[in-house]
Amino acid sequence: MSTSHFADEPSQLPLDYLRGLTSMNKDVSVDEQYRVLHVRNPDRSKVALISGGGSGHEPAHAGFVGSNSLTAAVGGNIFASPNTAQVRRALDIVKNEKGTLVIVKRYTGDVLHFGMAGESAQHDVEFLIVGDDVAVGKTQGKIVGRRGLAGTTLVYKVAGHLAAHGADLAEVKRIAELVAENCGTIGSSFAHCHVPGTAKSEPTLKDGEIEIGMGIHNENGVSKTTQTNKASLVENMVEMITSTSDPERSFVPWKAGDKAVVMLNNLGGLSELELVGLVPHTLAALAKRQIEVVRLFVGTFMSSLDMPGFSITALRLPETDADTILAGIDATSSAPGWRPATVPVLNPEPTPASAGKAEKVEASGLTSSDLFITAIRAGCQNVIAAEPDITRYDVIAGDGDCGLTLKAGAEAILAAIDAGKITPKDVVNSIRTVSEIVENDMGGTSGALYAIFFSALAKALAVAPKGEATADTWAKAAKSALDVLYGYTRARPPSRTLMDPLVVFIDALPKSGLAKAAEEAKVAATETANLQAAAGRAAYVDQEALKKEAVPDPGAWGLALLFSGFASAASA
Repeated sequence: MSTSHFADEPSQLPLDYLRGLTSMNKDVSVDEQYRVLHVRNPDRSKVALISGGGSGHEPAHAGFVGSNSLTAAVGGNIFASPNTAQVRRALDIVKNEKGTLVIVKRYTGDVLHFGMAGESAQHDVEFLIVGDDVAVGKTQGKIVGRRGLAGTTLVYKVAGHLAAHGADLAEVKRIAELVAENCGTIGSSFAHCHVPGTAKSEPTLKDGEIEIGMGIHNENGVSKTTQTNKASLVENMVEMITSTSDPERSFVPWKAGDKAVVMLNNLGGLSELELVGLVPHTLAALAKRQIEVVRLFVGTFMSSLDMPGFSITALRLPETDADTILAGIDATSSAPGWRPATVPVLNPEPTPASAGKAEKVEASGLTSSDLFITAIRAGCQNVIAAEPDITRYDVIAGDGDCGLTLKAGAEAILAAIDAGKITPKDVVNSIRTVSEIVENDMGGTSGALYAIFFSALAKALAVAPKGEATADTWAKAAKSALDVLYGYTRARPPSRTLMDPLVVFIDALPKSGLAKAAEEAKVAATETANLQAAAGRAAYVDQEALKKEAVPDPGAWGLALLFSGFASAASA
C-alpha cells in the first residue's frame, strides 16, 4: 500500500478509478488498454462528445460519461495528458454519422494530443478548447491563454444535452462555445496537493495563509493572503470573476441584471461542512453586483487530488440561447459525477425564535435557600478551572472535546444565574432551565446524558411537597432521575464513564450526606483510571495504551468536580 494514498501502485490509480465507474454505471464500459471510459452502446445517429486529460481531477473527466453528458473520456497518468493513440482509440469507439466534438481544457499537452488525434481522424471531428481561469491575466497569458478549470464541466453538460436531443455538430459546438466564452473560474487553497508516488514536499504556505488563483496541477497562484474572513475572501474571488474594469481580467461582459449559473467546486480536500458554508457568501457577493444566480451546483466536479480549497465558477447566461443552456444544465444524467443543480434561495428566512415555544410555566412552589445558587456556582467554577486537565484526559481517552463541552455548559449555567433565570425561589423551573442549557450548549454524549438527568430530576422535584426542598427531597429526586437515565444508557459501574461517580454519589447521598457522597464520587472518578472502558468513546481506544496513560475518564472527573463544588459550598 502506498504511503498516504490507498493505492497498491500509484500508477494504477487512473485505471482503478475507471474500473470502479463501470461497477457504478451499467451503461458504461472501459477499454483498459487505452484507458477510455465510454457509453457502452453509443447512439451512432447522434453527435458524440469526448474529453479527457490527466487523472487526478475526479470526477472530471470520466465521472461525466453518461446520458446528457460526455460519450467518452480518456484518462492520462496523474496530471499528464493522455497520448495521441489513446485519443484516437476514443474517437474510433464513438465514431458516428453526425460527427464528434472534442472538448479539452486549455493545457498544452491536452491540446496537442487531442488535436493531433482529431486531425488524423477519418470522420467529422470538431475541436473546442475551454479556458475559464481568470487568475492568469491577459498580458501574462497572451500566448498560452486561459487555463481550463471547473467551468469546462458545464460545457460538457450543456453540449451533451444538445447532442442527446439530436442537434447537429455545428449547433452543438456553437452553444458549447457560447458557454465556454461566458465562464469564469477562480480557486483558492490552504495548500498544494500531494501527487501519489512522489515525495512530500515542504509546505509553500504558512499556517492560515491562502493562495488565490492556484492551478489544478499545483501551479502557483497569483496572490497569497491571510484573510480568514470567509465573506471577504469570497468577495475578492467574485470580483476577479465579474470585473469589467480590470484590464487584465475582464474576460466576460458582466452587467447588472445578468443571470448566472454558479458552481462552488471542492478542489478535493475540503469538507462538505466548509464548502456548503461558503454558499451564502457566494450568493451575497453576486447579489451585490445585481447578478441573479438562477442555478447552483455545489460539490466536487473538478478536483486537484487532495487540495484543501475550492473554486467558484460563474457562467453568465447570454441574451441569446439562455433557455437552451438552462435546459442542458437542468437535464438529468446517468453520469455519477453530476449532482443536480438547485435554484438557490437568497437570504432565506430563519425559523422565528418564538416558533413552537412552550407557554410560560407557573412557579412550582418548591424553593430553596441561597445555598442552591452558591452550590451551583461553585460546581460550575470547578469544572471551568479544570478544563485543560479534562481536555488532556479526553485527548488520550476520547475525541478531545469533553473539557470544552463541560466548560461551555458551566459557563452558560453561570450566565443564566446572572440573568435571574436560575433562582432559589423556583427550584423545579430552575432545574428545567439547567436541562435546557446543557441540551443546547453542551452537545455530545455527555450533554445528552446531563440533559436527560436534569429533566428527569425536575419532573421528580415537581411532585415533591411544596415549600423549601430538604436533603431527603433532593436524594429521592436524584434516585428517580438516575432510574430514568438507566433507560437511555447501558453503562453501569464499573464502566469508566461518568456513570461511575454519578451512581456512587446518588447511592451515598441519603445515607452519608452531601460531603461524604461527593468524596466517594471523587474516589470513584479517580478509580476509572484503572478500569477497562465498557462504554463511551474510550471503549474504542486501545485499552492497553489507555491503562499506561493512567488518566481518569474525563466525563467522570468533570462530574466529580461538580459534586465537590456542591459540597464545598455547603460546608463553607
